[in-house]
Formats: sequence, C-alpha cells, structure tokens
Amino acid sequence: MSDPDDRQVQHTPAARLLGREILSSDAATGEVKLRFIAKPKFANRHGTVQGGFLAAMLDSAAGMAVMLSLPPEQTAVTTRLDVSYLKPASIGPLHATSRIIRCDARSADVEAQLMADSGLVIATAKAELRIVRKKK
Repeated sequence: MSDPDDRQVQHTPAARLLGREILSSDAATGEVKLRFIAKPKFANRHGTVQGGFLAAMLDSAAGMAVMLSLPPEQTAVTTRLDVSYLKPASIGPLHATSRIIRCDARSADVEAQLMADSGLVIATAKAELRIVRKKK
C-alpha cells in the first residue's frame, strides 16, 4: 500500500495547483477523504468554479482511492471519467470523498463526490482506472 505522505502521491504539480490535501484514507473500505482549494483563478464568467477544475478534483480523488491501495511499484491511470454537475461551486475549500467499488489486478472502478463546506454535494463522478507498473 502506498503511503499518503509519499512525495510522489502528495506533491505532484496537479495536486499543488488544486490545493489537494489528503485528510484520511481507509484501506479496509477503499475510501479516501480529501480537501481541495478552488482558487479565484479557477472562476468562470459567473464567478463560480469552472467545471473542468471540478472534474480535475474528482479525477484526483478517484485516483487517490486507487493509488493508496496499491503497492509502491504500481500506479493507476484514468481511462474513463463520467462527471455529473449538480450545483455551482464557490471559490474556496471543497471536500471530496472517493471509494473503490471494484478492483482487480488490472483495473478499478471508483465513485467520488465533491462537496461544499456546508456538505452540499456539488458534483459526482464514476471513474475507471487501469492499474500499471510504474516506469523507472
């Protein structure tokens, strides 16, 4: 299992851009809780977070659920991400929960949701990820 404090998991350029912080992970349930920071530069013309950034946060959350369940020599890449946008998202902190639904040696299915500080669900996603060996 990967360490949530591992620099490769925690400090990628995309993770830094999204302000990603892993709050908790449960190997038994395959559930991960994260926090993201939606920055003012993520805003669309309506002053809410542009949908592509929300999709990136959901993709990151889904990936973390799988990555944290894998041994260090493996990684996961998203092959499909289906996002449903439910409510506009304000600039500021957003919370995500992702959970592995199915996983085998080659692939995983994950569900994720993104919420406002109030707990209001903003967007949900279903993701398929391919499990591969890390390149050296």
